Amino acid sequence: MSGPSLTIHGGMIFDGEQLCEGLAARFERGQLTDLAPQSDLPPSEQTLDLAGDILSPGYVDLQVNGGDGVMLNDAPDVDTLSRIARAHRGLGAQMILPTLITDTAEKTRAAIDAATRAVERGVPGIAGLHLEGPHLSIKRKGAHEARFIRPMDEDDLQTLLAAAEALPVLMVTLAPENATTDQVHRLHEAGVIVSLGHTDADYDTCQEYARAGATCATHLFNAMSQLGSRTPGLVGAVLENEGLAAGLIADGVHVHPATMRAAWTANQHPDRNPTDPTGRIFLVTDSMAVAGTDNPSFELEGRLIKREDGRLTLEDGTLAGADLDLTRAVKVLTQEVGVSLVESLLAATTHPAALIGKDVSLAVKNRSRIETLIRIRADLGGVSWLMSTR
Repeated sequence: MSGPSLTIHGGMIFDGEQLCEGLAARFERGQLTDLAPQSDLPPSEQTLDLAGDILSPGYVDLQVNGGDGVMLNDAPDVDTLSRIARAHRGLGAQMILPTLITDTAEKTRAAIDAATRAVERGVPGIAGLHLEGPHLSIKRKGAHEARFIRPMDEDDLQTLLAAAEALPVLMVTLAPENATTDQVHRLHEAGVIVSLGHTDADYDTCQEYARAGATCATHLFNAMSQLGSRTPGLVGAVLENEGLAAGLIADGVHVHPATMRAAWTANQHPDRNPTDPTGRIFLVTDSMAVAGTDNPSFELEGRLIKREDGRLTLEDGTLAGADLDLTRAVKVLTQEVGVSLVESLLAATTHPAALIGKDVSLAVKNRSRIETLIRIRADLGGVSWLMSTR
């Protein structure tokens, strides 16, 4: 939107911090100027009645493997990234971290180069890059190809350090089994978001790696050491350590709603600022090529992955990413887990954005230009775009 003033009314407004009822939002040239009862606002050139729907900043998804029928691993180039980002914008995500699943060193370098060029060209929605592997644990590999998993060597480290300089955001999922604390420290110092995942490391080791600079965990509960009575694992480390954030695939398939509920309760700290992302659980889709399509299946490195009943599985039944968008994740979190709508929206917008150093707040006090807004159906059944300045 540019030029005309616009007033949006008739529904709840999530401004990135709180959920506002009975208020209208007035924009001028893409900037939120007022949030007040509609009767208190000056006339606008355009008005939009939400008819009970929800106005929100666009989502931020930090784990996106594919969309529009393609995977980043298929062809890591700018065209692939553009297709994936466009598919997820249609699902409400204003920013994504396209994610390369464990692959060759050559494919990793190609993905870094493609993401760098996409950012330089201003491809809408590309915030940086997430490299999920190849320095993972064989034991907890999930759908990752074992033949590509290996220890991080000095060449790998230098590649990642160079990528951190070239990219605005670089997230790296790794396992203590195949990376050292010194490597993690060097990555953290270079600004890389180090996320522990696909690991069987014990609780003490995970805490040691957190002290070295890891600040996140990848898809909580999945492909990691579990919480046991005498072996807390990475799950226990995440729930105890206020410095470890964690992505959560809230589709009701990867994690049972009761398990999500217990984790969410454990993650609450009453004295923490509600918009502070440190140590927060946030929502991710871990979406694959089928995102934004009706495709019944796709291939990953020559392996068939079937789409059925909200699941994506290899032929042996192993889960291979998720058939999920963030509106459905918010719906599962609110209706099946019992998390409030405002907390769920924070987990899909403000908290993941802050983790990568971005601000998506609509708060009037910010006086910043709004890039994207979405209209979420009142029944959380989908989204439509309202505003985009790109």
